[in-house]
Amino acid sequence: MAYLLDANVFIAAKNQHYGFDFCPAFWDWLIRENQAGRVFSIERVQDELATGEDPLAEWAGQRADGFFLPLEEAALPALGAVAEWVNGHASYTPAAKSTFLQVADYYLVAQALAGGHVVVTHEQPASSVHRLKIPNVCLGLKIKYMNPYDMLRKERARFVLAPRTTSAGA
Repeated sequence: MAYLLDANVFIAAKNQHYGFDFCPAFWDWLIRENQAGRVFSIERVQDELATGEDPLAEWAGQRADGFFLPLEEAALPALGAVAEWVNGHASYTPAAKSTFLQVADYYLVAQALAGGHVVVTHEQPASSVHRLKIPNVCLGLKIKYMNPYDMLRKERARFVLAPRTTSAGA
């Protein structure tokens, strides 16, 4: 089992709690856990992140080391299962279904289903008929999901300050 991270995990980390300038340990932890085979995302998420002209797009572009997984052949049947579940729920509008099936979320959920992975997202289940949320699809397909803070706690991530060094002129 590995964790598959949604684009919003990276975006919120950069914009809020784990900015590159003040919490590089978060980004180092992601790379370390990826190298250990525990944390990944998918190429479609990388494509979404690459559209920005910012440090996150640069960071994502530098991950040619298997961080962002291509769609596995084993995930092809899972794409069909996810699409069947999405299209089988009359409670969602046709536009909501169509949108979900065209974005990275669809591929992320399918990859998780195929590999028995946990989806990590900031999204919460919602009852809106106008937007399919990752957790709703995960619940419907019995795929585990959690928010990034639960993942960090479960994996016992520690971002510890280094001792402060004094400058020669201070």
